[in-house]
Amino acid sequence: MAYERLVRKLTVENLWLYILSLLKEAPRYGYEIREQLAKRFGFKPNEVTVYAVLFRLKRGGYIALQEVKESKEGPKRKYYALTPKGEEALGKARRFLEESYERLFGAIQTPGP
Repeated sequence: MAYERLVRKLTVENLWLYILSLLKEAPRYGYEIREQLAKRFGFKPNEVTVYAVLFRLKRGGYIALQEVKESKEGPKRKYYALTPKGEEALGKARRFLEESYERLFGAIQTPGP
């Protein structure tokens, strides 16, 4: 039970972190983000949840609507891109997680030559 709570807290409840990580690589549209979350990170949050987080990230200035493109398969797609503020937030989150890991488990060991 404690493990399952930990997984939920570090995935769905911190979805913003995963979305910013994906957008650091390239601009993406909402459905693509959801599919990449499942493929890369092993969890697939509810579609409404993804769009709610995208809305909050956009409102907060962490991501921006980059462009709207026509799709051959369907409706127009809104592509989101990481902003400098989003890049900074992602960097702070990374440092926090690295420091937390070191406090909990010790320094990360890298293999020698």
